[in-house]
Amino acid sequence: MFTGIIEAVGRIQSVQDIGGDKRFTIAVGKLDMSDVALGDSIACNGVCLTVVDMNSDTFVADVSGETIGLTGFRNYGSGQALNLEKALTPTSRLGGHLVSGHVDGIGVVKKRWQDARSWRFIIEAPQDLARYIAHKGSITVDGISLTVNRVDGIQFELNIVPHTLAETIMEGYQAGTEVNLEVDQIARYLERLLMFQPSEPTSRLTAEKLAEFGFHK
Repeated sequence: MFTGIIEAVGRIQSVQDIGGDKRFTIAVGKLDMSDVALGDSIACNGVCLTVVDMNSDTFVADVSGETIGLTGFRNYGSGQALNLEKALTPTSRLGGHLVSGHVDGIGVVKKRWQDARSWRFIIEAPQDLARYIAHKGSITVDGISLTVNRVDGIQFELNIVPHTLAETIMEGYQAGTEVNLEVDQIARYLERLLMFQPSEPTSRLTAEKLAEFGFHK
């Protein structure tokens, strides 16, 4: 699990084809690797990857064909900048929201413009993900935990403060940039629960009972 608070911007150093999959060597920038061990998880543009080799400056991760097909990794090559975040520990601050590192789909930046010191972005989500995106809800864009400022059909708007722009890869977003999206997990669980609502109420808590104890009129 992750929080969507980016710790560093890294960069893909090399890509190697291995048996139909790919092995990425990633330079970690300012990410502190002193507490990272083999087998640990690091989110790269919101994609949870497992460290299979490492040193203080780089780590190596294998990316399956399925992940490549469903995420921005299908287009990533040497030099690609990546938002990096190490996995949560029991003492981590939950500064963003709970992020699984499992990308739901690819969005496309449609527009950006400056608004005072902030920047606004409009991103178009895939049709099947749009229903999970709500005004003032949470969305993960390339691993960044963000608040949805406005929703219009399958498009949503973000208001990005200067610090976020400076500490992530969002500075490089232009119209047409593809981004990894992960929707809020709560929305997915609610949808699943509603699919299995019983036709008859199973609880003995009724409006009459609530009225009897003064909770309902």
